[in-house]
Amino acid sequence: MSGPLNITKHRTTADEFTLRWTPTQEDIGNFFPICFVVEFKYGSRVYQTEMRCVLVNVTRNIVNTVVTCHESSMIVEVEKATLPRIHYDHLQLSDPSNSVCSLQTHSNSTHIVAIVPLNACGTQIEVEMKFYCQYAKKGNVTFTFSAHRDNVTVWDKGFGKLTYEFEFYPSQQFASRIDPRLYPLEYDVGDRIYMEIEATTTANNTVLFVESCVAAPYDTANYPRPYILIENGCNKDPTLIIYPRSNAREFKFSIEAFKFIGLHDQVYISCSVLMCEAGKPNTRCSRGCQPNGSRRSRREAAIQSGTHYVSQGPLRMKRSVETANPGLNLNLNLVFITGCALAAVGMICGVLFYKARKSGVKYQPLPSNEN
Repeated sequence: MSGPLNITKHRTTADEFTLRWTPTQEDIGNFFPICFVVEFKYGSRVYQTEMRCVLVNVTRNIVNTVVTCHESSMIVEVEKATLPRIHYDHLQLSDPSNSVCSLQTHSNSTHIVAIVPLNACGTQIEVEMKFYCQYAKKGNVTFTFSAHRDNVTVWDKGFGKLTYEFEFYPSQQFASRIDPRLYPLEYDVGDRIYMEIEATTTANNTVLFVESCVAAPYDTANYPRPYILIENGCNKDPTLIIYPRSNAREFKFSIEAFKFIGLHDQVYISCSVLMCEAGKPNTRCSRGCQPNGSRRSRREAAIQSGTHYVSQGPLRMKRSVETANPGLNLNLNLVFITGCALAAVGMICGVLFYKARKSGVKYQPLPSNEN
C-alpha cells in the first residue's frame, strides 16, 4: 500500500484488511491518494491484483452521529444529510454476512442505523486493568535510562529482516558515532549536525531511500507542526547537505542547528525510509524527489519494501549558563568592587580635606575696650 506517512494496515479476518489514516488540522483542504494491491502465494507462484486507488479529500464536514449504549449492544444513528456524497449501500459493518449486522435492515430515509452487538459485527473489546506499586516512606530507588534510540528491526516480505541504524557523528568524516551516553546532544545555533542512516539486510542488490525527515519535540509521526528537513524525497532545509555514499544502503547528511530546536526543551530527528531493489525503474527509490507527492505504479513482487519510521535524539540548545563567559562576569565584578573602593577613598579624602580646611581657619582677637 502507499499513502500518507502515518497510514496503517490491520487484518480483520483471513480475507479482509482495514487501512486507517487520521488526518491532521494542516491536511484540511488537500487531496491524498491511497493505493493498494493484494498479493498471495500459491506454491512457488506469486499473484497480484490490479492496483486500486482512492483519492481522499480532507474537509471540515461534521457528521452528526448519535450513539446509544445498551447492556448487550450499541445503536449508531448517522444523519445522511451530513455525510459526503457516497453510495450508502457500500457501507457495511465488519461482518456483513450476519443479518444482525446489516445496515439496510435498520436504516431509513434520513438516517443510517447500525445495531452492533457487543460480541459480533466486528466489535473489539478492550479490557482496562488498574495496578499500582506501594513503597515505604523512606528508601532508595535506582533506575537506569538511556536517551539514545536503539536500532529499528523489522520483517518485510521479499526483503526479510531489515535493521535500520540512525546515529549522530561529530564531523563529516563519519568515522565514529557520538557516544550514546552523551545524549541528549547540545548545539549552538549555526553548529552543523552530522547524521547517518544505514540499513542492513540479507537481500542483495538493494538501495536505501529516505523519503522524509522532520524535527519535532516528540519522536512520533503524528506531531502536527514539525520542522521539515526532507519531504517527498526533496530537500526543504536550505542548510541541508547530502554526502556521497560509500554503499547504496547508507544515507549521510547534515544540517545547521536551527532556531526550531530552541523553541522546545528538546527535539528528535525522525525519518521515513524504505528499501528497493537496485536498478529497477519503477520503484520509489528510482523516482527520487517528487514535489507533488509520491505516485507508485503497479508494484511487482519484492521490488520495494514498505515505509519504515526511524528516529534519533534528543537534541537541545546549549543552556545559557553554560554558554556565558565566566571571565566577563569576573571582570564586571572586579570593576564594581574597584568602583566602590574608589568611591570610598573619595569620601575619605573629602572628609580629610574638609577637616584640613576647617583646621586652617585663623581667628582674630576682638579689641579690648580701655577707659
